[in-house]
Amino acid sequence: MTVAKMKYDTSAPMIDEGWWESVLAEESRYSAAPSRIMAVKPEVQQEAGKESAKQAEAAQVNWGQIKELYLNDRIIDLAVTGYNRGGLLVEGNGLFGFVPFSHLIELAGRENLNRDTDLEPYIGKTLRLKVIECVPEDGRVVFSERAAQSEPGKRAELFRSLHAGQRVHGAVTNITDFGVFVDLGGVEGLVHISELSWGRVTHPSKLVKLGGNIEVQVLDLAPERCRVALSIKRLLSNPWENAAAEFPIGSIHPATVTSVLSYGIFARLDQFGVEGLVHASEIPHEEGILLKDIFTEGQSVQVRVLHLDPAHHRLGFSMRLR
Repeated sequence: MTVAKMKYDTSAPMIDEGWWESVLAEESRYSAAPSRIMAVKPEVQQEAGKESAKQAEAAQVNWGQIKELYLNDRIIDLAVTGYNRGGLLVEGNGLFGFVPFSHLIELAGRENLNRDTDLEPYIGKTLRLKVIECVPEDGRVVFSERAAQSEPGKRAELFRSLHAGQRVHGAVTNITDFGVFVDLGGVEGLVHISELSWGRVTHPSKLVKLGGNIEVQVLDLAPERCRVALSIKRLLSNPWENAAAEFPIGSIHPATVTSVLSYGIFARLDQFGVEGLVHASEIPHEEGILLKDIFTEGQSVQVRVLHLDPAHHRLGFSMRLR
């Protein structure tokens, strides 16, 4: 992308509750973080179907203590009592909760994680943790070992200093299918996959590297859930706004192949940072020859704009230049 042609968008971006809901739904689906069921002791959990709701509630966590820990950004030591496919179960001093594996110092960002061999050794250990999410109405208590590396009170200080539209730097701490987590110095923010680029994103790992330092824009803050919504693409102006003038139908541009599929290839206009599909029918080639035998990711090609739909961020190309 030619950055010199772009203007920074410093205005506070708009984000509605639906955006947060979709992000939280995806995060829960991928991390498998337990909700209400993990707010009670495991043994009570097993018997909950046999006991009354009143008996089960009696064994719930001490929400007053949890809120105090969260609001004051305090560190607490808890013992690991078990694990599931999403992380560790911890308890101590009347508290029970969950630590996602992505918030464990030694496992954060690990590829090919084996839940049994990597999480089982934690059982019996004591971890220094901070509460990063406290939602009594959902029965949700989430702890983080990574967050406990920052000094007490740092989170509140950071939330006071952050505001929507602000540009900040941070280190990439975790890359998932749905986005990128960035440590802003004691508070983690999420760049949802939809906010990584104005173009198509096959996977976040294609754009950022674990441990890398990147610049992001703050979209929205939810201190009560320790959530910070971030964006990378909004550091640059939206190329679709001037698409009809910059890459009109019929115009020819240099592009880079980003994906090779059976039905065509995706190519990116590097000057503008947007991608489009070149259908196989628009690629001159001998019958019987597979596209994967002709093209590779990163290959430079020339494309002609065939279809343009700026409103839906869609672009169609042809390699028949005449």
